[in-house]
Amino acid sequence: MTDSVSPDLFLPDEKKAWFNHDRFGMFIHWGIYALAARHEWVKSRELIDDAGYQKYFDNFDPDLYDPREWARRAREAGMKYVVLTAKHHDGFCLWDSATTDYKATKTPHGADLLKPFVEAFRAEGLKVGFYYSLLDWHHPDFGIDMYHPLRDREDAAELNKSRDIKRYAEYMRQQVTELLTGYGKIDIIWFDFSYEGRTYKGLPGKGREDWESLELLKLVRKLAPDIIVNNRLDLPTDSPDMTTPEQYTPRTPPMMNGKEVTWEMCQTFSGSWGYYRDEESWKSPAQLIQILIDGVALGGNLLMNVGPTARGTFDQRAIDALEAYGKWMHLHGRAIYGAGRSEYQAPDGCRFTQKGDRLYLHIYNWPNRYLHLDGLAGKVKYAQLLNDASEVLWIGADADPHFVPPVGETTLTLDLPVKKPDVVVPVVELILKDA
Repeated sequence: MTDSVSPDLFLPDEKKAWFNHDRFGMFIHWGIYALAARHEWVKSRELIDDAGYQKYFDNFDPDLYDPREWARRAREAGMKYVVLTAKHHDGFCLWDSATTDYKATKTPHGADLLKPFVEAFRAEGLKVGFYYSLLDWHHPDFGIDMYHPLRDREDAAELNKSRDIKRYAEYMRQQVTELLTGYGKIDIIWFDFSYEGRTYKGLPGKGREDWESLELLKLVRKLAPDIIVNNRLDLPTDSPDMTTPEQYTPRTPPMMNGKEVTWEMCQTFSGSWGYYRDEESWKSPAQLIQILIDGVALGGNLLMNVGPTARGTFDQRAIDALEAYGKWMHLHGRAIYGAGRSEYQAPDGCRFTQKGDRLYLHIYNWPNRYLHLDGLAGKVKYAQLLNDASEVLWIGADADPHFVPPVGETTLTLDLPVKKPDVVVPVVELILKDA
């Protein structure tokens, strides 16, 4: 495979304008691992072979599955697009694939889960994406490696001799073709993931040569010219459609060869992606909202995950988290949609996002009345709290001082109410004189 990939295989910025505007999406990890209810990697973590894992396939019947409710909750939370795990690492397919019997239509549920999903989310105005795992612990040609449930078997290397990764790569292309031709226009395909160079007991990891990534990308681009493809195919490029920090917020905007790239961090409500009944590390509303703001303040997107139950519902903890987003976004969405990084430096305990002549100050730590904004004296013509459009007064070079003198010639000092507004993260909208 070539050491570089033609830039023509990646989208120009104008094709990604909707993505950079919308900023906020829903990730959904759902499959038969929801029956185990103890992490989507349960098959690998607990070294469960196909026979031991079969009980989840045999009992998968999400009788309460209503994608219209999922879509409504996503929209009400302020999310603008969705990415669903069409196939995760265990190889189970949510659609009626012609390439395998390991699919939803062969379970007790007996129906394609993707078709009603796509229809429901489109009806709510959200763009639709599919996650597709490059790993497949069920496929007979997927080689045993450091993540495979059979990795600790003494005969693992011997078993690999009969496994043909080229046949598996062809299988993936057939399935991706089904996903990109059977459900109308798909806006994102989210591949996961490469681990070339990692070994375990002599079992090699996998990367671009195994996935035949270049051929796969060419196929995707042929079938869906405007689709956004993430960066996990292990392809050499300095201009991916998007790069994907996982479970952390970068300190600075991701760069490649000195160039800023489109990016989206993916995060979870709790510590796992799939439904985990006994998970206790659920994030607070303040944490959830600050993760979104932090990303937008650095010019990125947030793809926040929900792991539905095996009956096809969002559990109450997930509903509460979505409602926390919805309540905040209803009042503060214009500080997120179409907004991005600002050249101004926010005070400690705050973040700036900016959209044209609107500068948004997100206040994590509510101060004792005064908040000093360096470099903004003489540049602001009006300020208001975004939650209720109530005026915020200031002190600066262009205003008559009151209560305290100006901090400095270039500093604008906001005179905030003593009591914090009744929102998780208050936002002050500053309308600039020149932007």
